[in-house]
Amino acid sequence: MENNTTTFMSSEEFLKHWQGHRRLTRRVIEAFPEKELFEFSIGGMRTFAQLVDELISIATPGLKEIITVTSNPLQEGKQTYSTKAEILKRWDEDTETIDQLWKEIPAQRFHETHKLFGQYEDRISSSLQYFVDNEIHHRGQGYVYLRALGIEPPFFWER
Repeated sequence: MENNTTTFMSSEEFLKHWQGHRRLTRRVIEAFPEKELFEFSIGGMRTFAQLVDELISIATPGLKEIITVTSNPLQEGKQTYSTKAEILKRWDEDTETIDQLWKEIPAQRFHETHKLFGQYEDRISSSLQYFVDNEIHHRGQGYVYLRALGIEPPFFWER
């Protein structure tokens, strides 16, 4: 097998890709009626507010762990949001923080191994891909909820 050192995606391109997903997830949050954001679920799944709390608990804290080379327990469910406005405010703050933190990760670190949240040991690049994959997965659940509520979700390709 040939060793090809051509980069598929730069660090900046990955950040742009991730932030595109964050913009779309934000629009999904906005599409929810206030009450249903916190109360509606199907088949025993968590509410979309709970799913978003998980995303908030992973993205910025995970980046901080990577930068500081620390590992702390996941703090999912520790935040209490009672309004959509509070969630959107936190989402926007974290989006800005991600842009700032991203500058502190040298590209060569992406291939290092890190134990995220004290339990998920993998290459940093794989953990970052997981952040995006997990967001897409939970946003898909949000799409199902919105459709069940008779609400047209945002087009998934408009990131």
